[in-house]
Amino acid sequence: MEKHQVIVTLNKLLETTKDGEHGFRTCAGAVTKPDLKTIFENAARRCDEGAAELQAKIRSLGGEPTTSGTSGGALHRAWTNIKSSITGMDEYAVLTECERGEDVAKSAYEAALNEDLPTDVKTIVHRQYEGVKANHDRIRNLRNQATHL
Repeated sequence: MEKHQVIVTLNKLLETTKDGEHGFRTCAGAVTKPDLKTIFENAARRCDEGAAELQAKIRSLGGEPTTSGTSGGALHRAWTNIKSSITGMDEYAVLTECERGEDVAKSAYEAALNEDLPTDVKTIVHRQYEGVKANHDRIRNLRNQATHL
């Protein structure tokens, strides 16, 4: 795979990761339970750390990291539209929207993993994908628990 295409792929993941960070911070602001707020804040922090790692890799490849989240068009805007979606919603609805955002992130990482990435890049992408799956599953489990309250 050409270096330029690797940079494009990493920038797409960077956009998705920034959207996730923004979405989790928005969710943290929308809930009142301290433990749930902490879970969202921690997820946002992990997204921020993942974004920093992607930015460093993009720079090491001679590219320029994107400076914002997704810009519409081909990528689903679930995370960046989340604020208007969750205003006034209960805990279950907020968790449902967060899970939807993580579904988008999982798809983006799965698409990247299907590309012919260099080994060092694939290692980063795979590790971050595992984190995305863990976030998704954590949110899904919390949402399932919220239905039983």
